[in-house]
Amino acid sequence: MRRYGPAVLLALVGSAILRVSLFSELYLRYVQAGLRPCLVVSGVGLVLLGVVVGVVVRTSGEHDEHEEGNDGHTHGPAGPRVAWLLALPALALLLFPPPALGSYSAEREAAQRAAQGVGAFPAPPSGNPLDLTLGEFGSRAVYDSSRSLKGRTLRLTGFVTRDDDGTWYVTRLLVSCCAADATTAKAEVRGAGAPPVDTWVTVTGTWHPRGELGSDSAWPPVLDVISERSVRRVPQPDNPYEKR
Repeated sequence: MRRYGPAVLLALVGSAILRVSLFSELYLRYVQAGLRPCLVVSGVGLVLLGVVVGVVVRTSGEHDEHEEGNDGHTHGPAGPRVAWLLALPALALLLFPPPALGSYSAEREAAQRAAQGVGAFPAPPSGNPLDLTLGEFGSRAVYDSSRSLKGRTLRLTGFVTRDDDGTWYVTRLLVSCCAADATTAKAEVRGAGAPPVDTWVTVTGTWHPRGELGSDSAWPPVLDVISERSVRRVPQPDNPYEKR
């Protein structure tokens, strides 16, 4: 059985990739939606390669058994049993896919932001409340010289993070390609108590300007809410990340 190890490992990895990309939306926890076809092709290729390797090993085994009958011993190493440990990561991905990045990843980032110049932004769409991503809200609040968000009712969606002093934020992770390059966008929420950390919420309120535009004192931006009812718990979206 040990000689089938490479074939089994290839099939497990391929099945795990297909499980998260072809048969569910779980791949969105790790990569952008545009990479789905690549994942599906890779998964199918690995499964087929595992089948081919299994057939080759079986054929080779039959040949070895024939030669054993002629000279009394087998040919070719079966490989160490410890190699089966390589199957554990594939099984883990297949049976227990890791969750999307959350508060722990957001807190580890040292508030590094892409350099942007202060300037006038295009006027946002009309109507209240105005739905914004956390990235859009942060950019306009920190860099928009026209103060286009002032006086508008805003609606933001993300997960809850919290400081040791009780200050809490609605937070989202921004990715360019995959979860490995994630950065943080967040807004401090004032006027309502904090839900549990990592809870997904939609928060409705108004922008609270602070600090000089483009400075560290303007970050993170602040959202004032009217009451606890302005904070509504929501399910985690299929795609938990925003595109950077």
